[in-house]
This record gives sequence, structure tokens and C-alpha cells, in this order.
Amino acid sequence: MSGEVTVTGFGVRTAFGTGAEALRRGVFGGIPSFAATTRFDTASYRTPMAGVAPDGPDAVEDWALRHALAQCGAEARDMAGLRPGTEAAVLLGVAGDSTSVTRYWRAADRHGEDRHSGDRHGGEQGAGRVADAVPARLAELFAARLGLTGPRLTFTNACVASAAAIIHACRLISSGRTEVAVCAGGYLVEEETFGKFDSGRALSRDGMVRPFSADRSGLLLGDGVAAVVLESAGHARRRGARPLATVVGWGAATDAYHVSQPHPEGVGLAAAARQALRLAGDPDGAALGYVNAHGTGTKYNDGAETRGLRSVLGERADAVPVSSTKSTTGHLLEAAGVVEFVITLLALTDGVLPPTAGYTRPDPECDLDCVPNRPRRADPRRALTLNAAFGGANTALVLERPR
Repeated sequence: MSGEVTVTGFGVRTAFGTGAEALRRGVFGGIPSFAATTRFDTASYRTPMAGVAPDGPDAVEDWALRHALAQCGAEARDMAGLRPGTEAAVLLGVAGDSTSVTRYWRAADRHGEDRHSGDRHGGEQGAGRVADAVPARLAELFAARLGLTGPRLTFTNACVASAAAIIHACRLISSGRTEVAVCAGGYLVEEETFGKFDSGRALSRDGMVRPFSADRSGLLLGDGVAAVVLESAGHARRRGARPLATVVGWGAATDAYHVSQPHPEGVGLAAAARQALRLAGDPDGAALGYVNAHGTGTKYNDGAETRGLRSVLGERADAVPVSSTKSTTGHLLEAAGVVEFVITLLALTDGVLPPTAGYTRPDPECDLDCVPNRPRRADPRRALTLNAAFGGANTALVLERPR
């Protein structure tokens, strides 16, 4: 790399609440966040469970996604000490706010004339809400709310979207094309996507997510929004910013094996991990002390991920702890990459590995040290965080704690 990439700020919100302390209590405490959601009527679905914020006036469900992103972005900006007016690339990983789309069309069904005129029975207000569903619009609003200037780019490639945003930012910074980037991602549980996962029989029926466990039965969705500030080491040093971690490697690959299933041998995920480790100067993963797995808790993902990691790490695979924090947060879809990036950063700086919650009994196909059920004290210097998406997209990021 021609320019070292440092992390100088973050903001995060999940079903556990806002900030690092909420993650420490919930994710690192191994406490699943799942409960029956009242955000929409779940009577027709196989399960009502999701990792959502509590109902009430301060709940995430009462926000538009743009407000949740802006809050986390402001926390990241302020932690990093960036001032409004800073020239920074803004990169967002998001699908848009599907809640607004659902509400708009339901209103249009009730008032047919709104489909055409847009000027009666709240049609204009509905059209305004639909603007929140446009990913590029969300990026513009995000940058404006933070007072940042510079290029904007939005990634919509499903569950690797915010990880892809971070990877692109690292490329921009390491190549000298920009010195500061703010990357964010968000997903708030809503009915449209919930229904799609339910129809695909991907959701766990018993209200628990058990990654790598023999009796795993599926995933559950969860609220997640986060933002991180990345900058060149030189830029951070010149302005006296404290580095929280360094991003020393990144990789992206696709195997295009199936529209929704991973390659059985984890080929794409392994390729992304190899890229990241080579860039980090550690092709064998000798310096890795932890892996934050994609770990969805589905039948196909966890076995494929295990085989992919074994192909990358070889004999070291038995010695490197690997856990899935989706067992506590749920699957955060477009936000998974950036929220799990923050979780991995905290594992490095706190010296605590988050557990795989809900683990019951071993599966021979998932024979990794998955940190079952309880957090573990450790002293990792480097950690790898992995994400995968429908269509065979895969990402990998290697973080290193400050020396």
C-alpha cells in the first residue's frame, strides 16, 4: 500500500441500542436480541422474531433510515474530530428504505387517484417518503447532514454493500486519491424484506440463530446502522487524531455459484480472504488472532464458510477463534459489513472475543473454534471480518490494533 488506512471514528446502532457500550453489553455478552416484533403484522409469517429495537418514541422503527444514518454518521464524525466542511469521500452501503415504498403503495391502493395525480390524500407526502428509498438520494442526504464535501458513491450489492463501501474507501485512500472517507450502511427490519426471507424459508422457526451448531435452522433479521471514518495515517497524524485501528488488508471476489446459495467449498469467500491477507503481508494468516465470520446460521452457509476458511488457513484453522455475531444481532443485510467491522475493531481494542450465542452441539462440517456462548479474553493483534451476499459476492477486511 502506498498509504496506510486508519480508523479514527465510528457510530453504531443495533437492537441493543446506540454506541460501543450497547454492543459490549449485548453482542460481547452473548445475549440474543430476538423478540416478536410488533413493527408490522406477522400473523401470516412462519415466525414473528427479529432483532429490532424496542417499540416506543425513541425506537429505530420511528426513524426514517436517513435519520438513523445521520445520527451514526454524526457520532463517527465527532469521535474522529472532523469538522463540517471537511472534504471527505462519502460511501454508503444501503438498499434504501423499503418501509417507505410499502407505505406509499398501500396508500395508493387506498386512494387510487394518488397513483396518477400525486396531489391528493397525502400523495405528495408519500412521494417524499419514497425519496428515502433511493440509495443515491440517501447518500446525498447523509453527506449534507454531516456537512461533508467530496465525491459520493452508493453500493447496493446486498449483504456486502457496506463492506464494499469500506473496501472502495481503502482503495481511494491507499492510492492517494482522497485522504478522508466516511463509510456507512443501514438496514431497519421492515415487512417487504422480512416477507421475502420468510417465503424463502430462510428464517429460523424457533426464534434463535445458532451458527455452526448442528441444529442450526436459519437466520433472523435485525436492525443495524453504523458509520466509520477512515483516513490516511498521514492526515490523521497531521491533525492529531487518535487511530483506533488500521485497515491493513481487503479483498473482494465472486464465485457466482448460485443466486442464493454459497459455493459448497466457500470458494468466493476464500478468494476474498486470500486477497486481504496477501495485501496485509500475511498470506498464511499467521498473525490472525480472530475471525468475525459471516455465519448466518443457515444450513449451507456455515459449512461452506468453514471449508473456505480451512482452505485459506490450513493447519492454523484449528487455532484461530471464529465467531458469528449474527447470533446476537441478527442478519443486518446491507449494514452487516460496517456493523461487524465495528464489532471486530472492539474485539481488538478491548481484548475480548464476542461469542457465537445459541450454540448447542458440534457439527462435523463446522469444526472450528467458534467461541461458543461465552465471551473470551484474548490478545489478538489482527482480525479478519468476512461477509457474503446473494449472487456469490464476498468481501474480507483485515484490521490491526494500534501498536
